[in-house]
Amino acid sequence: MADYKKPDYWQLKARKEGYPARSVYKLTEIDEKFSLFKTRRSNAQKKAAPSIRVLDIGASPGSWSLYVLRKFSGGNNPWLKNGFLAAADLLPLSREFDNDSRNKGLFDSDNFFFIQGDVASDEIRRLLSSKGPYSVIISDAAPNTTGNRMADSARSLELAQTVISYAEDASVLSCGGNLALKVFQGSGTDAVLKRMKTIFNTVKSLKPQACRGESVETYYAGLDRK
Repeated sequence: MADYKKPDYWQLKARKEGYPARSVYKLTEIDEKFSLFKTRRSNAQKKAAPSIRVLDIGASPGSWSLYVLRKFSGGNNPWLKNGFLAAADLLPLSREFDNDSRNKGLFDSDNFFFIQGDVASDEIRRLLSSKGPYSVIISDAAPNTTGNRMADSARSLELAQTVISYAEDASVLSCGGNLALKVFQGSGTDAVLKRMKTIFNTVKSLKPQACRGESVETYYAGLDRK
């Protein structure tokens, strides 16, 4: 049985680089393989939205949000440099690495909005939708696990369907937009993939290297919203 309390390579690397969790390297690999933050846009869309808007669902402890905010601050591409990120989770974000020079002020910047609450609730959905439309939706959300693989998978897939419902709404995810989300492998994953294929022109699956070997998690990327 794996000892989750003992830091492994990815956890140590994350802390060294100013991230609260190893999950950042999962997003990094997804982004590198699928160019997640490069989206197809029409000329009208480019004029209406000259910079990227990203929604992070299930953001706590905050590694994926920090990855996006660092992309915003780390280059001269106006599409990214002037970007906006909205994020939500039932739990608060970790502020453990706020004093890291690479994270200084990122969670307090004007281009970041965080709300603590249930993304399945109508109130949170309305609030997040009002900050859109988004070019990219990302989600590393996972339920509290019980140790019962079937039950945990079912709850994970239910959460994934909630995330997909955001992407399904054209007023939330723009045409040409992308989605990346996590699921626990189980009997319902085919339904998740089938639903994503009705929304996106391309759907890919990936188990990033930073996932634990015994983990049942995998990631789906929906590219180029129809």
